[in-house]
Amino acid sequence: MIDSTRRREISRLMARWTAIRRHGILALSALLALFFASALTASAQVGPSAAKAAKAPARPKLVVLLVVDQMRADYVDKFRGQWTGGLKRLHDDGAWFRDAAYPYAATETCAGHATISTGAFPSTHGMVANAWWDREAQEMVTCTADPKVQNVAYGGAIAEGGDSAWRMEVPSFAEELKFQTGDATRIVSFSLKARAAITMAGHKANAVTWFDGGSWVTSTAYPVAPFIGDYAKAHPVKNDYGKTWALSLPPDRYLYDEKTAGAVTPDGWDLSFPHPLRGETGGSELDSAFYEQWASSPYADTALTELAEKAVDALNLGKGAGTDFLAVSYSSVDYVGHEFGPRSREVQDILVHLDQDLAELFSRLDEKVGRGNYVVAFSADHGVAPLPEEMQRTGADAGRLRLPELQGRIEKALEPFNYRKPAVAQITGSAVNFVPGVYEKLEADRSAMNAVLDAIRSVAGVAGVYRAEEVADRPATQNPLLKAMALSYFSRRSGDLLIVPKAYWLMDSTPLGEARLYGTGHGTPWNYDQRVPIFLMGFGIQPGEYFASVTPADIAPTLASLAGITLASRDGRILAEALVKTSPAPARQKPTVPGAANATKP
Repeated sequence: MIDSTRRREISRLMARWTAIRRHGILALSALLALFFASALTASAQVGPSAAKAAKAPARPKLVVLLVVDQMRADYVDKFRGQWTGGLKRLHDDGAWFRDAAYPYAATETCAGHATISTGAFPSTHGMVANAWWDREAQEMVTCTADPKVQNVAYGGAIAEGGDSAWRMEVPSFAEELKFQTGDATRIVSFSLKARAAITMAGHKANAVTWFDGGSWVTSTAYPVAPFIGDYAKAHPVKNDYGKTWALSLPPDRYLYDEKTAGAVTPDGWDLSFPHPLRGETGGSELDSAFYEQWASSPYADTALTELAEKAVDALNLGKGAGTDFLAVSYSSVDYVGHEFGPRSREVQDILVHLDQDLAELFSRLDEKVGRGNYVVAFSADHGVAPLPEEMQRTGADAGRLRLPELQGRIEKALEPFNYRKPAVAQITGSAVNFVPGVYEKLEADRSAMNAVLDAIRSVAGVAGVYRAEEVADRPATQNPLLKAMALSYFSRRSGDLLIVPKAYWLMDSTPLGEARLYGTGHGTPWNYDQRVPIFLMGFGIQPGEYFASVTPADIAPTLASLAGITLASRDGRILAEALVKTSPAPARQKPTVPGAANATKP
């Protein structure tokens, strides 16, 4: 673009053109020399800023993925006025997608984290639940259970089982980042849960760590990271024994009652604050109840934050030749939500603590990586249902859908048709799995199939039931429930029949006659389970509020766009509306000399 000074100079040149022609070639040469000297001076004046712009990184130096297990979207609206740290910064400095939701029914931890990390839905990535019925083995398997690897505990403890991402059918964003940009990329992922840490990282990583049995754990699928061992030795969880989780705010700033109807607390805790971390009996021994209390407290979130900071320092994340990846899934909100429900002081308070933890993490990233050199993606793996007992107090149709009762109804419905007993192998979540050969027989026996479907519909709390063949291959439909079940369906792992509970009815697998182990849950296609927050902040992100309907599957494609890579498979889209728009370079034009068009004319 030509500035006003240059325009005036060119005008003067044009005005003097006639004089130039009269006074000969020497005058012309002198004037052109003056012009180009002036142009060089102007170029020198803009040179430093242009050079500075050229040094700006073309890609983020670090991608940070933060997932809060069981964080509902409405928590942002309800509680943000009390946040002063990292959650506030995400809101104030980030791109906030206000209409974000999972479009599928499998709103569970493993499915949600895999969706965020791959950009695909369960029907593509195959992680349909935290656990499912394995038809070949005729047993339940967890989504990360791997018989070919062995878990390894830091600090010399004995770890049980083996976990990896081998059941995840597509690679994660982090894997593609490392594969497409080179080994300079480091992948680090932390959570209290194996199914969260592993699915965020993918099949290969530099450090993947979770907490199990009182120890920080990894598996032989991933390297042992010395800095994690150093942290575990310097900051053992047992140091938190004897601490107390007390209210952070004055009592009148909490939105809900001190005690929540229907809540189920960890052993050793009451329904109201304060919550001591002293195990079941309050003695001097560290029992399993203490570790359950610790995982349900803000101290666990702080430990994950400290691990993330340790990784940044030890590995110099964001300082290498490639784009590094750091993921943290904060699990404690999920434990607290299951126990006390979403309308509890515990959920409100633990988010106040998380706000401060994230402030600390962002401050460390600002210092070590540089405020404009990293990008943060923040979301949740699912929401949570209100406690049915609370909803009943409002007069709503709410309750607990008893899965053992449902299984009994199915068995009874098949008695007149002489089917083998038991006909049902397992009911887990919404999935009904029959023993081998039974469902194939039902498909050819319309009367028996209708009897089973009618028996299921007769159970209190059932909104509907779908056969596997109705949801396979993502059929085109305007029915949101059918679509949600289809996006959750993966043929080798999903049930023969799929149940949809009524809204505010909780699927309850507690055996008849036994006490419940949790207050509420999730895993349905209703809004309270599907809607979650999405924030993007930092490198390449245009802050603001965005109101288009989006899904967490859009996060990975957006990060891939910023990092300059391509995902192997995706169901999500790039959130282009929140990316900083770069101005196109002006079209190159041939230089012209004023009056040159008429130079050959007499």
